[in-house]
Order: sequence, then C-alpha cells, then structure tokens
Amino acid sequence: MHAFLKDPDLQFAVEGVLGATWSHAADVGEVLTTVDRIPNGDRRAWVQQWSATAERLAAQARAAEDGGHRRTAAARWLRAAGYWSEATDHADATGEFTALWERHRDAWDRFVDLTDAVGDVTVERLSVPYEDTTLPGYLFRSGPPDEPRRTLVFTNGSDGSVVGAWTRGIADALSRGWNAVTYDGPGQNAALVRQGIPFRPDWEHVLTPVLDALVSRPDVDPARIAVMGVSQGGYWVPRALATEHRVAAAVADPGVVDVSTTMLAQLPHRLVRMLDAGDRDRFDTEMRWALKLSPATRTMLQWRMRPYGTTSPFDFFTAARAYTLTDEQLAAIRCPVLVTDPEHEQFWPGQSAQLATKLTCPVTLLRFTAEEGADSHCEPTAVALRGERVFDWLDEQVPA
Repeated sequence: MHAFLKDPDLQFAVEGVLGATWSHAADVGEVLTTVDRIPNGDRRAWVQQWSATAERLAAQARAAEDGGHRRTAAARWLRAAGYWSEATDHADATGEFTALWERHRDAWDRFVDLTDAVGDVTVERLSVPYEDTTLPGYLFRSGPPDEPRRTLVFTNGSDGSVVGAWTRGIADALSRGWNAVTYDGPGQNAALVRQGIPFRPDWEHVLTPVLDALVSRPDVDPARIAVMGVSQGGYWVPRALATEHRVAAAVADPGVVDVSTTMLAQLPHRLVRMLDAGDRDRFDTEMRWALKLSPATRTMLQWRMRPYGTTSPFDFFTAARAYTLTDEQLAAIRCPVLVTDPEHEQFWPGQSAQLATKLTCPVTLLRFTAEEGADSHCEPTAVALRGERVFDWLDEQVPA
C-alpha cells in the first residue's frame, strides 16, 4: 500500500477515507488534496485540514440546497460529515472534540433529511428504550412501509462514526433490498457525547432492546434480522448473541475474543504487574510521568479512555479486561456467523481464527489478503470487495 503519511495511525485513517469513496462518502480528489496539506505526524494539521475541507463542502451543500439541487446537497453533506469525523478522531490534540463531533453529526442529519425527502430511500430516526433513557438510531428503508423486509442491524466499534456505518453496512444493504439500522450504543457517538453513557461489556443489554424496537414493526421481518459488528463490534455482537437468539445470521469484522490485548500490549511488564496487584495510585502516578514525555500518547490515551467513562489509566486498563468472551458464551451462540480475517490485522491479530475455532454454531472464516489490497483492520481500502463477499454470504443465510 502506498504510504501517504509515515504516522501509522494517520496512514490507516487515510486508507479508510479512500475506501469510503466506494459508497460516495468521500471523493478521491478531496481526500488527496487534503492529505497533501498535512505534514507527516502533525495531528493539529490533520484536524485543521479535514475541518477546512468539510467547511468547504458544507458551504457547497448549502449552495446546492438554495439552488434546489437537493440530491447534490445530500451527497455533499455526507462527504462533509465524513471529513468532520476524520477531524474529530484527533481533535483532542486541539481541544475541539465535542464541537467537531457535533458538526459531523449535524452534517449527517442534513444528509439523512435530504435523502428522506428526495430519494427512493426512507429514513426514520429511532429512539430505542434503554434502561431509564433511550438510544438514538436510524432506520433506512428502500421499500413500502408495510412490507416486512430483511433487516441488517449495524453495530459500530469503539470510535466508528455514523458515516462509517453507512460505508461499511448501510449502503450495501440498501443496494440489495435490505432495511438497514444503525444505533448509538453506550460509549458510542451521541450516547457518549450528548448523554454521557459509557461503554459496557454485556452488550446483550443493548442489542436486545434494539431488536425489541424492531420486531413489532410492519416493515421488519422478525425472522430475517441479521447483525453486523465492526471493529470492537466484533466483540460486542458475539457477546450479545450468547443470549439473544432472534438473529438469523451475524457478521464479526473482525472477530474479537479479548478486547484488552491491544491495550495491554502497550504496557511494560512492571505496569501490568501493578494492574494485577490492584495498585491504582502507583499505576496512575507512573503513567502520568510517562505521558508527560509523550504528548501524542497522552492525547491518544485520553481519546481511548473517554468512552469508558474514566480519566484514570488504571480504571481504563482494568475495565478493558472485562471485555473477554468465554468458551461458555461462545458455545451458546446458535445462528450462523461470518468472521472476517484480514491479513496484517493490527489491533487483534489472530483473534478472528481463535473466535472461529471456539464457535460451535455454523461458522465461516473469511480471509482477506494484502495481494487483494484488502488487508489490515476492517479492510479499509477494499470496501467493495468486502461488501460483495459479506453480503453474498448474508444473502445465502437470509434469502430475499
């Protein structure tokens, strides 16, 4: 893969934005000219330049609306939302996280409203009852309101945007005649930013209310619901399926058995021993000293801790250890499961194969390779190939 930036995190992000062009959530020229303005490793410039591109697209979207070109406006709002999302991912470097996230969400909502008004797709905002509050979501439908249809429920990862849900699930589902639903679970998007609800490991308490809200709808066939979990959703979806048996088929992209491994791998052994010993004060003190020497690491850790609802590194690493699938949970899953297995998976290497081996339900392990341009976490530059293979499998499991 061509290296646009030397920083591996930023390079991975560039690949993801380029992949979004397949579903019209980005445009190649806009991506390349933006990246060209970002010096290697400069995260402040990353935030500034993606924000600038998003602002320009938003102005063009408003002009298109004023001129009566509502489809064009919708397309531009979608791209602007995606670019603001890119800025948001590193906005802790500039202190603009919440403001940029709100701009990304406002642009997305304008795309939703215009798509509902002028297209062949109906979009409905959902409010899913959850404990003593509700979770926000969106249902996209390409058919009549009283026709029960196959429905894909998309579960995002730890930091995925609603634009990512469009790119990696909704757009392909609609093109094949599915309904598509995405929702903000605890620690995700609006549930985190606007409601302050942090992550939880026991996702059955999240997915079940979502399905409860869907199965009684006249436009949803309750016997033909599939669930897709992307990135950390590759842990959450299998966890929920251990007790939620109304799902006809599921996708984990990739498979995740133990979320904490990617975090703990960054720690020296002496800090892991402090975690094991429960020495919170000493652990946090040592981390604070270490983070003073690396502002970039401090910013990244702040971003990663936010959805866990903590500012204590000890609490963050300790909480992550609860995100582990047991053999008993995996043995309880009944529906067919597709597990993607991308070559060079950088966050949870080997865990897709591990998950597939531990499952006792019908399971398909789907390999993606560097030769195909489809390697790395969630196959960022092979969105078309990924969608073709994943949705062919879903079509076989849940026929139209």
